[in-house]
Amino acid sequence: MTKRFTRHALVTAISAMATASIALHAQAATDISLGHTLSSTSHYSVGAEAFKETLERLSDGAFTVTEHASGSLGGEREMIEGLQIGTVDVVITSSGPLGNFVPETYVLDLPFLFENYDQARCVLDSELGDELLEKMSDHGLVGMAWSENGFRHLTNSQREIASPADAEGLRVRTMENAVHQEAFRQMGARPTPMAFPELFTALQQGTVDGQENPITVIVATNFWEVQDYLSLTGHVYSPAIVLGSPILLDGLSEEERDWFMQAAAASVDATREEVSRLEREGVALLEANGMTVRTEIDPAPFQQAVEPAYEIFTSQYGSDMLERIREKAGSC
Repeated sequence: MTKRFTRHALVTAISAMATASIALHAQAATDISLGHTLSSTSHYSVGAEAFKETLERLSDGAFTVTEHASGSLGGEREMIEGLQIGTVDVVITSSGPLGNFVPETYVLDLPFLFENYDQARCVLDSELGDELLEKMSDHGLVGMAWSENGFRHLTNSQREIASPADAEGLRVRTMENAVHQEAFRQMGARPTPMAFPELFTALQQGTVDGQENPITVIVATNFWEVQDYLSLTGHVYSPAIVLGSPILLDGLSEEERDWFMQAAAASVDATREEVSRLEREGVALLEANGMTVRTEIDPAPFQQAVEPAYEIFTSQYGSDMLERIREKAGSC
């Protein structure tokens, strides 16, 4: 009886220890929240998946990643604030609201700064891009890598736009970004800043007439359902950025932090590849879904119209970084 009891007690104890070990292992995995405002089929989501796969593989499961798409954690501005206070771990965001936190990045939002994708990527992958990433740490953020949205184009529900005069009076949603707003004001449009998660409904209800975004975003958000016209103005190259919370990253070992940086780099590679694909295929998809696409656009009148945006920027922030970017872009 005693032996049977002892054997039973031993089996029970071993079972309990195994259960506790499994529970402890499960608890040891740290879940990372990764937020963005686009859909789960977007280029951001492609980047998020690459981030997840890379981090979980490098950490051997010590870190897991949960993607929060479609603005489920809030708009971009709210998520950046979440990084600063530690309620969000990683965010993939446009540069739109970033200047409100890190004014040095406003330079990237100047119209017609870059001529093509190769030039933009070359600059952002250079020491200038690294320098701007390092500025994030002065504002309670960790700049992990520059990612991509693409060149922004104008859509609306009223008429074809071939020149700045055609945009006169249109209520155009812009990002919460003073440089973008001034550029559209100079074109005669009525810039209406709002958070991205509010945009589709605003277009649907006629609160605004149009919006401007890269092909990637126009496709991912099914804007053909609420917009009739697309003009390939390419007026601004829109980078994205992978940001981390210093509250998380500053508490990691050097090896762990390197895992996160490698995951961010993998996210950028995957995102850029998807942006390139959508640039090749997106216009045909939008036309197939009923949008009228204006492809022949003379950029010169638009460039002339938005020139005051440069004057406003340089009067507030100087011209040093702008000149350095132009010089670097010219050599790319």
